[in-house]
Amino acid sequence: MNNRFLLLLLILVIVSSCSKDERDLLLDLSEYDIEVIEYFKEIALGFEFGNASSITRKWNSDLKIFVGGAPNAQLLDELERIKTEINELATDGFQVNIVNDSLQSNYYIFLGTGIEYAQLYPSQTGLVDSNWGLFSVFWNANNKFTSGHMYVDISRANLTEQKHLLREELTQSLGLAIDSQEYLESIFQSSWTTTNEYAEIDRDLIRLLYHPDMEGGLNENQVDQVLKEILMGK
Repeated sequence: MNNRFLLLLLILVIVSSCSKDERDLLLDLSEYDIEVIEYFKEIALGFEFGNASSITRKWNSDLKIFVGGAPNAQLLDELERIKTEINELATDGFQVNIVNDSLQSNYYIFLGTGIEYAQLYPSQTGLVDSNWGLFSVFWNANNKFTSGHMYVDISRANLTEQKHLLREELTQSLGLAIDSQEYLESIFQSSWTTTNEYAEIDRDLIRLLYHPDMEGGLNENQVDQVLKEILMGK
């Protein structure tokens, strides 16, 4: 059976097990809406590494980025492009900003080698050999991110790969932290790609996470209901 048939079968099973109000809501959602909901729950609940609970987490304050290491003009231009795209998708007041003073920042992008990154952040020592890009984020008791850092290896990766890694790691730092094999064109694709654009479904995930009705700390069942309500109101 192909993936589309399996999705239709899943929708039928879900609809048949719901209450009348829930069935009416689901029947008003498109097939694509259902795909977005399922992909959001796959990508946005928890992290690939560690034992953090499988709930939503997001930035409540603006993301203030300071760039260090050895940035080049092309990567800085790409960062501006990514920043603009994210800011256009967020509607809950969240914004990405780039600052020139590290003391004003809450997020650090290091452009350099993995060895240099591990010297700055020793906890990454065991990861940099096999990862040309990494990110870490930290949150408070309300599941709101408070700070973070990432790196792009500009020694081992060529410029196209660097741009891809910059987009992937920064986007995952928003709270969309899990890779998937589901969509080849997605920035969250777990297999190695060099895509430097958001797929349509990627943009929808960012838009939904940074929607005024989406909160941090929601589990799978809670986020499922919120997503349906947001999508029905679009």
